[in-house]
Amino acid sequence: MIEDIDADFHTPTSDDPTWTETNFFGFYIPEATLNVGVYALFRPNVGVAISTIAMNSKFVQAPWQAEYWDAQHHLPIPETRNLRDYRLNNGLHVVCREPNRVWDVEFDNGDDVSLAFRYTAIADAFDIHDPKQDPIVAKQADEGVFAWGEAYAGHFDQSGHFEGEVNLRGKKYAVDCISTMDHSWGLRSEHQGHTMSWLHAHFSKDFAIHGIFDFDPTGGPDAATELTLEHGYVVDKGELYGLAAGRGRTIREGFFAKSVELELTDSEGREYELHGLGRTSFPWQAGPGTVGYNVLAEWRSGTERGWGEIQDFIGPQQLCKIYSASDATSS
Repeated sequence: MIEDIDADFHTPTSDDPTWTETNFFGFYIPEATLNVGVYALFRPNVGVAISTIAMNSKFVQAPWQAEYWDAQHHLPIPETRNLRDYRLNNGLHVVCREPNRVWDVEFDNGDDVSLAFRYTAIADAFDIHDPKQDPIVAKQADEGVFAWGEAYAGHFDQSGHFEGEVNLRGKKYAVDCISTMDHSWGLRSEHQGHTMSWLHAHFSKDFAIHGIFDFDPTGGPDAATELTLEHGYVVDKGELYGLAAGRGRTIREGFFAKSVELELTDSEGREYELHGLGRTSFPWQAGPGTVGYNVLAEWRSGTERGWGEIQDFIGPQQLCKIYSASDATSS
């Protein structure tokens, strides 16, 4: 269960330099297909933070081909340390107004790129370790098999309403969308050791779906992949329903999702079919040891239409092996 104190920095469980705490806020402007990501990763045991700010509306293969990309990897963590109110030297300022419910976020690079928004939750935070919220975890706990990596020893996802404005070199975009943020804490290696498809579809303030899936990328670039549900939820009129089962299939261009088909069942036995089409592509490196194949997708579920991100994470070490194997096969 997520509590108010989880809005604060957590006490590291060891002096390991890879102990990590993160905040991610991702949102979009549908009419411009502009996808925006605001991220901070803190290494409190070494006193530094990584922060990335990305703005992209195109299909790009390199981050610097986007409208905006800023990645800084050795930002000092401000003293006194306060995750509810921090200001980093890259121009990012985050204030938690109501624990795990309301955040105000501002960024200004000093060179005519800025943003300011308020995030207000539309449902409770979803704790991926809480069997009362997550029926998959409840089943795994009963079977004694649950284990999902130290990097997510603490983790919640939450859907909410983003309201504000983006200024992109003088062009102003109004922000008014439903999207999903997350917060993680735990040991996190510089090398990502697992794959993950973190995605969501937002149809209105009353209906949103979020899921975390596993997939096997070893078929190489352009190979379709099957998706296995690990965690997820449905927001239905402010109430949270954990996903009890699900599967999917991703058609890829390179490793970017070109289209996604999902079949899901929630804790009440209700079934959902979703179809997503990628409208952008952006290779997001949240840190040097991971690649997030990021796509803003347009989603359909029955008569509902919506938007949301697809982030497919693969470690660079694994990518090297995959591309080396592909080169050997083709030579």
